[in-house]
Amino acid sequence: MKKKVLILCSGNSCRSIMAEALINDKLEDSIEAQSSGVKASGAVNPNAKALLEMKGYWREKYHSKVIETVLDTPFDLIVTVCDHAKETCPMFPRAVKTIHMGFDDPSGKEFGEYERTLDLMEKELLPVVKYELCQK
Repeated sequence: MKKKVLILCSGNSCRSIMAEALINDKLEDSIEAQSSGVKASGAVNPNAKALLEMKGYWREKYHSKVIETVLDTPFDLIVTVCDHAKETCPMFPRAVKTIHMGFDDPSGKEFGEYERTLDLMEKELLPVVKYELCQK
């Protein structure tokens, strides 16, 4: 059975969607990722979507959603990817390990910043998620 990880940030429009897509593509045999926002924007950042499509990571099911839609999901790990989400992460119905790995928000910056953020997530976030969920 796959382990479940929630990637949480403020708006769920860029970093958390990118991390969700990356994990689901690279670790799909053992881990299923979802993402949400503390205050979801309701839209996926167009540059983030374009990058994910270019890399072949995009899936039509990805969309910006509020935390309330996933509160009852039994996650094995929660990863906050922005400081605001770390500070405002809600309590989940059952105890779940939560870690913070902050990434700068590329929103509003040149396309290369999105690529750098995704590369950084692949180098830093993937090994940690894999270690946390697959070490047992």
